[in-house]
Amino acid sequence: MEEVRGGPAGPFEDLEVIRVEAGMSTARFCQLFDMPERTWRRWQAKARTGTAVKGPWPQPARQAARELVVKHALAHPAWGHRKIWAMVRHDGHVVSEATVLRILRDEGLILPAQYQRERRKLAERRKAAFAGRVRWSV
Repeated sequence: MEEVRGGPAGPFEDLEVIRVEAGMSTARFCQLFDMPERTWRRWQAKARTGTAVKGPWPQPARQAARELVVKHALAHPAWGHRKIWAMVRHDGHVVSEATVLRILRDEGLILPAQYQRERRKLAERRKAAFAGRVRWSV
């Protein structure tokens, strides 16, 4: 009966082919995979209409703070997301640390994970280079 309907099989066309070849009803197939039948039907209906199964979701918090976060990040490229978050809060915008971090990731402005370690090694090498040259005379 279900094969008569026609239309696309949904996002899992290979599973639908397996179900039809096995001669299983949709209810039995969903029970076998421990999936609610309503979920399967919803995916099929969305595939038939051509709408996306998921996302993109609205991001009002990111959109509201993006301009200010990017401004601070570009002005101070060595700052991390926590300091930028504090400056955005100081400017009067209520935003979470996680939102600031996500904005920086979206814009490609987040510092690499090893950034501080590299800075410390460079400073150590600079210090060692100058320490060998300095001679004290008394």
